[in-house]
Amino acid sequence: MDGFLGRYSTYIYAVFRIVFGFMFMLHGSQKLLGWPPGKGPYAGILLGAGVIELVGGFLILIGFFSSIAAFIASGQMAVAYFMAYQPGGALPIMNGGEAAVLYCFAFLYIASRGSGVWSIDSIFRGSGSSGG
Repeated sequence: MDGFLGRYSTYIYAVFRIVFGFMFMLHGSQKLLGWPPGKGPYAGILLGAGVIELVGGFLILIGFFSSIAAFIASGQMAVAYFMAYQPGGALPIMNGGEAAVLYCFAFLYIASRGSGVWSIDSIFRGSGSSGG
């Protein structure tokens, strides 16, 4: 039995993909371009992370090769967690790595589900199916 929003799940998933792609893209934009203001621009290993975040986030946002982009983004977030946060404590709530863990598993879900509706991939498929 579907939940009370079950009939909208296809579209709710599309919003989920778009929002996570946009937020991830902003992380990359901040690292590479210094926008939005705050941290960055960076160099070194964070430069490579910024490229994955900016390009991968954009691909996820528009739904173009989302499965591949999300799989790479998920891996990047797993690596980021273990390199930057896990040494600070055993649990994400203790070491400040909650966002990295959430991104990691959200992108793993997107990688498994594909682009879905409201995506460039669905236009090329000629349908709104959720393949990727």
